[in-house]
Amino acid sequence: MPQLLAILVVIHTISSFPAQATIAPIATSVTNAACATTVPSTTTVPSTTTRLPSTADFVISPADTARPGGTNDGEPAPGKPTPDKPESDKQEPLVLERITIVGKPEWIQAIPGSAAIITSKQLKQHQDSDIHRVLQSVAGVHIQEEDGFGLRPNIGMRGAGSERSSKINLMEDGVLIAPAPYSAPSAYYFPNVRRMSGVEVRKGSAQIQYGPNTTGGSLNLISTPVPATRSTSVETQFGSFGAHQLYGSAGDRFRQVGYLIEGLFSDHNGFKTLQNGGGTGYSIYDLSGKLLFRSSPNASLYQRVELKAGLNGQTSDETYLGLTRDDFDITPFARYAASQLDRMSTDHTQLMARHFVMLSEQADLTTTIYQNDFYRNWYKLQSVGGSGIGGIVNAPELYPEWMQVIRGDDTALDTALNEGDDPNESADPHENTAPYTPLSVRSNQRNYLSRGVETRFNIRTTTGDIQHQTEVGARYHYDEEDRFQHEDEYRMDNGTMIVQEEGAPGSQSNRIGSARALALHIKHEIRWQNWILTPGVRFEQIHFQNRNFGIADPDRTGSDLQTRTYTVTEWIPGIGVSYSASNNLTLFSGVHKGFSPPGPASSPETRSERSVNIEGGIRLQSDPGGMQMRLEAVGFASFYHNLLGSDLQAVGGEGTSARFNAGEARILGLEATASLEPTLTIAGEPITIPVQINYTLTQATFQSSFDSEFSAWGDVTAGDAIPFIPTHQLYGSTALLYKSWNLRLRVTASPGLRTIAGRGAPAIHEKTDDLFVTDLSSGLEFRQGFSLFVNVRNLFNATYIVSDRPAGVRPGLPRSVLAGFRWSLP
Repeated sequence: MPQLLAILVVIHTISSFPAQATIAPIATSVTNAACATTVPSTTTVPSTTTRLPSTADFVISPADTARPGGTNDGEPAPGKPTPDKPESDKQEPLVLERITIVGKPEWIQAIPGSAAIITSKQLKQHQDSDIHRVLQSVAGVHIQEEDGFGLRPNIGMRGAGSERSSKINLMEDGVLIAPAPYSAPSAYYFPNVRRMSGVEVRKGSAQIQYGPNTTGGSLNLISTPVPATRSTSVETQFGSFGAHQLYGSAGDRFRQVGYLIEGLFSDHNGFKTLQNGGGTGYSIYDLSGKLLFRSSPNASLYQRVELKAGLNGQTSDETYLGLTRDDFDITPFARYAASQLDRMSTDHTQLMARHFVMLSEQADLTTTIYQNDFYRNWYKLQSVGGSGIGGIVNAPELYPEWMQVIRGDDTALDTALNEGDDPNESADPHENTAPYTPLSVRSNQRNYLSRGVETRFNIRTTTGDIQHQTEVGARYHYDEEDRFQHEDEYRMDNGTMIVQEEGAPGSQSNRIGSARALALHIKHEIRWQNWILTPGVRFEQIHFQNRNFGIADPDRTGSDLQTRTYTVTEWIPGIGVSYSASNNLTLFSGVHKGFSPPGPASSPETRSERSVNIEGGIRLQSDPGGMQMRLEAVGFASFYHNLLGSDLQAVGGEGTSARFNAGEARILGLEATASLEPTLTIAGEPITIPVQINYTLTQATFQSSFDSEFSAWGDVTAGDAIPFIPTHQLYGSTALLYKSWNLRLRVTASPGLRTIAGRGAPAIHEKTDDLFVTDLSSGLEFRQGFSLFVNVRNLFNATYIVSDRPAGVRPGLPRSVLAGFRWSLP
């Protein structure tokens, strides 16, 4: 597959050369390279900002002609003509607003709520493939590392749980992308960041038009757009632990038709070590393609159709089996022998069709049809001697014999010798009759389906000096999770696991959970002078169904079928307001209802999560001496009437995905972001030094007392801190930008996370390690379109615990070096 991609890209590249090629100087982006939500210093925000487009606003900016993988973030080279190319869509800004949740950095100033965007250029600065590292630059977002690579992210916002990102709306190009967003929202699939051109975050009342989850926020990943002109890009990198990545894209537009093809291939040997030399890394492929059809920009009825298809596959030798704390202190990057067979295999197929039509100069309609199919099988150790691995590794003193087996000791052989049996009496390991300690490995095989249709109608009107924009949206969605799981039994023989008994298909779980959801929303934006008022309401009606066929009916004849159904109906109002005190200062506030639904595995008595969420903030931007200064501070409070917990194996549960009620909770917090971009002149040459600092304060406490079987909560007393929510988070970055060379530094710091509910300072065994990680990157562009880069993750090689669930502690990524080149041609 990589060879095929390379051949296609080379052919496209050769055909891209004009008869007389010219090299244009490097274009300079107006976006602050250090800040995820920077507004250019020349931007003013009067009451008629571009967030409410009219026909007069349909002017194409350089960012509207973004090229895939280009080094200039989509900006055409100054003075470079584009003969024989179609006229750009003058409707492009309006289309962009319909398919994104933020749009452009300069639009943020007018949003009556918290929002952030990380642009394509910013994504290229550190060449991140881990979404956890990308989101560190956004205040109010908290993450929990797991495997060091971000393969299965844990993302939360404003204190909402981070477990498998199940409490946020996860989207790609505005479409729900979690495997089953309603019935099983845990993000065991996550879009690859390396093929994205932007990442958007919305929090607070500004995001109630997105659902079903409205408490924390929404995360939207923007895929590479179809280019306006012929474009080719190739990028490759190599590094520590056998890391290798190849990315290529090619696209063009011919009058009213355009296309884009992309391919990504990534391999890593892993940074952990198995005693038998097995793999601990991953292999990923990600292919996608787009077709764009549009009418003439001057057509009386402008229409635009975009088709997208994608294939993604992953094989990763990952495990839930961590280390005891004593073993971590000795060999933090070791893997126990009992995890040698653990492997996640996935396949994901994505299809989408989107139609946009300008019904008039004041009205437009956007309709999207989508389907996502996802298969996963995480074959991993479940129990030893009948005891769950979490209980064993988290309390090794209670299970000394089982820990010996986990470490690879051949207790089966010892037992056989003591009893006078010959463990080698049979050459067939399946027929070994010697006593042994069973290791049960579960085949967590699941199929997911997510499909739906969504339409949004927007109309813009003016009454005197008051501008109105109304959006009415509707979505019908269906998703399901099909579990068909079994367990195989192994014994440990000289550090190698040998199969003893293969489980019957469906003998551990044989059920289908599904959800049918109708979602409606209406949002009305009112602009008057310097005020923007945005009331809105969302309606969700979800019909859950759980069909359990039973372990005795693997053929699903229905002989033992048990069906459970129930319906959830919810109205979710919200309102946001912003006031532009000047061109540089904006005040905003909002209040909205938070909502998260239960799932089909939950009992009908389980109530939905509801909360009242309040925020208020200030945005300040100025240009003192041309330094492009920006400041944003937001205070927020969430009052949960009925917090929901999830029974996920990833957090130490049984893995049923059922949700349970946890009573009242309160989350208070502060988000602050400051950035400055001074420019110095040395020996007549300008050197730009962008600086950004983010800080997030979060205080999350239970307000009800209850008993929970969830190990991280346990017996909770009102006033206890909610675990795995960081109290303090600090992010800082700076850079030196000189001609075509850059050097960038970023630091992330946070005290250790509490891993068990409680109050006061947690004990050493009840928290993760303090976090202080530094990344360094540098790049040099020799000629336009060709650049070299080197990136160092964890520069000072800090060793730290990122999690102690579900079964022992796990380390963060050690120091890793990646180097490569990027070649882009217009």
